[in-house]
This record gives sequence, structure tokens and C-alpha cells, in this order.
Amino acid sequence: MSAQAPQNYANHRRFDKLYMVVEVLVALAVILSIAGLVKGVTASSLSTFLLAVIAVVLVLKVRLYSLTVQDRIVRLEMRLRLERVLPPDLKDRIPDLTLSQLIGLRFASDGELPTLVRQVLDERITKADEIKKRVKNWQGDHLRV
Repeated sequence: MSAQAPQNYANHRRFDKLYMVVEVLVALAVILSIAGLVKGVTASSLSTFLLAVIAVVLVLKVRLYSLTVQDRIVRLEMRLRLERVLPPDLKDRIPDLTLSQLIGLRFASDGELPTLVRQVLDERITKADEIKKRVKNWQGDHLRV
């Protein structure tokens, strides 16, 4: 396994090249199938178009399912982590945190979590990106979907 560069706010977003290739190929299949329909509607051109549409739906559903599972895991992981590191007065407020807030908080170190959680709740910061920008000691996540 190759060493990975330290993760931070600037480079934490993951670009999946394989997924992009699949998207381009499926889009190409749709375009070619539409071109086939324009030339003339036949059983072959119609079935090709339907298969291309099914491929689009399938690719989108697979991606949506994996992201939904990832979000559920992040929510569970963060609630367990917060239960372990927050002081008693903040533990009662864990259910008040939204998924977006938990996603933003997940990159913070255990040491800075209590202060950051208090800021997020008191200042009503709802955007994950805004929370991520406040993280000082970035804890990378290299196992994302």
C-alpha cells in the first residue's frame, strides 16, 4: 500500500476516476442510442435506448445507495465518538446535531471536538463545509466511498 499525503481541508474531497469513466460511457451509450432512434425506430434501436436509460438509473442508484450507507455509518460513528469525548453538558445535545454537522465535525481531532461542537450548536452552524474550515487538527479519512 502506498503512503498517502496528509489529508486536509484543501485536498479531502475524493475524485473517483473509475466512476467518472463509467458516467461518460453511460452518457455516450445514451447519446448513441438516441441517434439510433432518430434514424428510425426499430426494435433494436428502442431496446438499445431502454438499456442505456436503465444503465443511467442503475449507476445513479448504486452511487446513491453507497452514499446513503456512508452517511448512516458517519452518523453512528460520530455519535459514538462524541459520547466518548464530550463533557456531560454537551452529551445531552448530541441528538441536536444534524447529519451535515456531524459530517463537518468528523475531521476534527478528539481534543478540539468539545469546543467545536459547542461553537456549532451555539452559533447554529449548519453547513458541513463551514464546520470543516474551522477544524485545526485535521484527522483524515481515507476509507470513504
